[in-house]
Amino acid sequence: MQGTVATFDAQSRSGTLLLDDGSELSFPTAAFEASGLRLLRLGQRLTISAGPDGTVTKVELPGIR
Repeated sequence: MQGTVATFDAQSRSGTLLLDDGSELSFPTAAFEASGLRLLRLGQRLTISAGPDGTVTKVELPGIR
């Protein structure tokens, strides 16, 4: 699943994504920290990994693994 960064708080290291279907999805600090990224910018495209319960477990740049 992919989305675009709608908000990102650099202090809490969490934010929200705007998914392709128009819905918003929040990601927690742990999902950002699992990415290995240092910063996100608004409008940046991300790939989302989710656990079996649907919670976001990792956000990462598309095509980079």
